[in-house]
Amino acid sequence: MFNDAFFVALGFVIFVLLLGYLGVHKTLVKTLDDRAAKIQNELDEAKRLRTEAAAVLASYEARRAEAEAEAQAIVTQARAEAESLAQEAAQRMTEFVARRTKQAEGKIAAAEAQATSDVRAAAADAAVKAAEIVLTAQARGSMGEEMVAKGIVDLKALTH
Repeated sequence: MFNDAFFVALGFVIFVLLLGYLGVHKTLVKTLDDRAAKIQNELDEAKRLRTEAAAVLASYEARRAEAEAEAQAIVTQARAEAESLAQEAAQRMTEFVARRTKQAEGKIAAAEAQATSDVRAAAADAAVKAAEIVLTAQARGSMGEEMVAKGIVDLKALTH
């Protein structure tokens, strides 16, 4: 009846009772409770840190969105200014070309007037010389010379 298994079981029961009498189970439960409390504190701290990290992330996201909006506004403003400068430059170029064209047309008109005047003067001089030659040949004498001189003066007055 008392075999090895009985003595092992009896020794185990005595060992468990001795542990219960010495309060090892209370120490073991207290250690496990302390460990659970420590783990719970660590979980609470992790939740708090996660909440803080989420707040910081949201703050950075808001700053990033604000910076992107500001950059977009700067780009839009720069494009508007560039378009304005391009339009202003085109307008100035058009005005410059118109002013230069008008100056060139004025110079051309003045050159035409001068050329016309020069041609008329040359034609008048040629006509005067031709008339002088013809009249000199036809009218000899003092009266002829007087008429030729008066005709030359009158002709020059008419042409100038």
